[in-house]
Amino acid sequence: MALTAIVGDVHGCSAELEELLEQLRFVDGRDRLLFVGDLIARGPDSQGTLALARRLGSAAVRGNHEDRLLAGRRRAKALGSEHQRLAQALSVEEWAMLDAMPLWIELPEHGVLVVHAGVVPGLPLERTPPEALLKMRSIDSDDRWSDEPDAGPLWGSRYTGPPHVVFGHNARAGPQLHEWATGIDTGCVYGGRLTAVVLAEGQQMPRGAAARAVLRSVPARRTYYSARVGALPQ
Repeated sequence: MALTAIVGDVHGCSAELEELLEQLRFVDGRDRLLFVGDLIARGPDSQGTLALARRLGSAAVRGNHEDRLLAGRRRAKALGSEHQRLAQALSVEEWAMLDAMPLWIELPEHGVLVVHAGVVPGLPLERTPPEALLKMRSIDSDDRWSDEPDAGPLWGSRYTGPPHVVFGHNARAGPQLHEWATGIDTGCVYGGRLTAVVLAEGQQMPRGAAARAVLRSVPARRTYYSARVGALPQ
């Protein structure tokens, strides 16, 4: 039976991605692979990750790191040294791959919406600022979206579906299991784990704590980027 795998923020951890796909017994041409964005940057092998994703015919929503590179290229926006090196190394095909990433992907057969960071509760998707889809983590005291993890409650705790939102961006030691939203950035690049939602053909996304049954993960082989390790809850 075909499966759909939605993988959390890879950040260039290509070895862990290969290990996760092996664990899932992923079959190219039968199964479907999607990413929540941030395939690149901070980890050891951004281009290898893109090559694997391209070879497997995957789809990915745009993450804030892909968006940062694209903004630098289109608007000559200043990039940090790491992103500048990556920008200089990317091929024409890799740039085209980043440019083609949409802000969201709908999977109606699973009742799922895939975005990178989140959706603003109560706001139609089409009216949501792209920056919110790429960066939001919480809802502040004025009921505005925020990129800060501690500005207020996590946005997923305020969101009511359908659809069920599968997202990344907000790296934590464990998945976020909200009633209508599941966060799967478990901080692989920071020494955590690489996590995926894995759904059988036609399976509806379980809600709340029941979503744990469809999660699979592998541990990071090491800590590749230490700046946010302390931000991961223990």
